[in-house]
Amino acid sequence: MDVIIIVLSLMLAYVLFKLLLSFPNRGKNLPPGPFQLPIIGNLTNLGKLPHQSLAKLSQIYGPIMHLQLGRLSTIVISSSAVAQQIFQKKGHAFSIRFIPDALRACDHSLYSFVWLPIGPRWRNLRKISTSNLFSVNKLDANQHLRGRKVNELIVYVRKCSQTGEAVDIGRAAFRTSFNLLSNTLLSKDLVDPYQDSAQEFKDLVWNIMVEAGTPNLVDYFPVLKKMDPQGVNRRMTCYLQKLIKMVDGLINERLALKGSGTTVENTDMLDELINISQVNPNEIDKILIEHLFVDIFVAGTDTTSNTVEWSMAEVLKHTETMIKAKAELHQVVGKGVMVEEGDIYRLPFLRCIVKETLRLHPPFPLLLPRLIEEETELNGYTIPKNSQVLVNAWAIGRDPVSWENPLSFYPERFLDSEVDVKGQDFELIPFGAGRRICPGLPLVMRMVPVMLGSLINCFDWELEGGIPLNELDMEEKGGLSVAKLHPLRVLATSQVV
Repeated sequence: MDVIIIVLSLMLAYVLFKLLLSFPNRGKNLPPGPFQLPIIGNLTNLGKLPHQSLAKLSQIYGPIMHLQLGRLSTIVISSSAVAQQIFQKKGHAFSIRFIPDALRACDHSLYSFVWLPIGPRWRNLRKISTSNLFSVNKLDANQHLRGRKVNELIVYVRKCSQTGEAVDIGRAAFRTSFNLLSNTLLSKDLVDPYQDSAQEFKDLVWNIMVEAGTPNLVDYFPVLKKMDPQGVNRRMTCYLQKLIKMVDGLINERLALKGSGTTVENTDMLDELINISQVNPNEIDKILIEHLFVDIFVAGTDTTSNTVEWSMAEVLKHTETMIKAKAELHQVVGKGVMVEEGDIYRLPFLRCIVKETLRLHPPFPLLLPRLIEEETELNGYTIPKNSQVLVNAWAIGRDPVSWENPLSFYPERFLDSEVDVKGQDFELIPFGAGRRICPGLPLVMRMVPVMLGSLINCFDWELEGGIPLNELDMEEKGGLSVAKLHPLRVLATSQVV
């Protein structure tokens, strides 16, 4: 708020100019929205957790809402019916990303297939990432890697159980996800699988998510770009440089190895990308590989570890759910046995737990912002040119129109339901939908059930400090993704045998 007040004083000289610039949208049939203050518009309506604030506003102003965030016209979608129109009927008009200034750091938006506009480079990068990492064949071929990493997670928890040390579920899941990806991409662990040694990387990834999701005055007042008054771009540059430097060193190491004529026994994703770049440098080069790996490490680890942590928290908080989950696991895979990917289809209640977690705690609550390049119409309203469009997946997952008792954690709601997270059922879109649906969805939906099921099946749990399970807090902290405000620290009290 202090920053806003400072900027307000700096902008007073531009009041008339700004008001004149806002005239083009006057008289148009804009969606309804809250009262706009001079200059700053609705910035004060965002709050510390914008997805929650916007969900409350949508209850007043409806499923299509207009806000003026400084100079940025913003449309917020909060219903499955309107989301379906955006992703299906008007997919082309809503396919371009709005790029926050934070993601322009290190020119990341110019090389990242997450932020690139749909075109030849985007299609090529998405094809490469899908075929080399997320295809069914690749996922099946790498199943042994994921099994090994989950086994290392269980060994780590067992060690903590023997010493009486609490397990930070989010951190442990992050370490497992991080090493899984590093083995798939680079054939090596980047952190010790048996020590709590991934905090630096976890902090780095989380800081990137925070800066990417921080309401940034530069996005709302482009005139402030050079000033960077909140320091968002400056901090993001530092974080991305660290990650890119790490990836660059690993690529150089591999290039030197290949240049020496050393034969690598197993071909990983980096080898395949280097081979493509040497045969056809127009398809991908070293810079594109670096930024592709940054995308995979950031999105892949954060999404998986947060979902495992939220799932575990919900199961611990709801004793009946834990009892049912254990009963299913004991019957299908046996007591104390680690879950394998082949078991997932035989564990319908476990799958329901994951779906219910994603309904209440989508990895990206506002998905990733869209940009309307040309004025368009939606549900009878005018969507102005250059508007930012936010789809509030968090609000859609809690919409009483679509869900009975929407605020209750009740996995059973999915037992006789065909609703899934694959982007075809718009009341449940934690990974988005349409052409820009998250490409890592297949990997997440393999990793989360295996990690969660193994943790539930191999140990009994209690909260650190003897806190009653029903008092477990579920507060959020925000960024581009949303994590638990207070990390889930639990004691593995005994191994199930």
